[in-house]
Amino acid sequence: MLDELLEAWRTNNRINLFLFDHISPAGMKCTLSKRGGREVARQFAHMHDVRVYALEKRAKDLAVGLRKFQSKGADKVIPTKAELRKAFSTSSKAVETFLGDVLSGAAKRRGFRKGIFTTLGYFIAHESHHRGSILLTLKQSGHKLDNATASAIWAWDQI
Repeated sequence: MLDELLEAWRTNNRINLFLFDHISPAGMKCTLSKRGGREVARQFAHMHDVRVYALEKRAKDLAVGLRKFQSKGADKVIPTKAELRKAFSTSSKAVETFLGDVLSGAAKRRGFRKGIFTTLGYFIAHESHHRGSILLTLKQSGHKLDNATASAIWAWDQI
């Protein structure tokens, strides 16, 4: 069961990496907001930051050293693809460790009260929501991904 749980998480992360690898630099700067909302790059940064925030709350030691991106205010950061790839790699490994620890009953690890699968479901649902928002932003901004790429994010057995 642990292997399947962790593979679901790894697949989710590979889909994130696949998606941002297929977005042009101009696409990463797109936003639908007229009032300072998140560009595509900052939507990815937010996904990573939520991972870090969850770890800070549920497994503090696993969050140590993970970068957070300033996403609001005058100091907001629009990360590069290289920065995002590194952040997603490190936070994904930390979440993977967290999930494995919670399932095995490790001390000082706290998943959601409804269990490990609810915890995993939250992480994946949150990131899936933002992937959909990113695809809509790209489409509405004239940077729509080709159909093969947009479909590939649903090929969980292949990715």
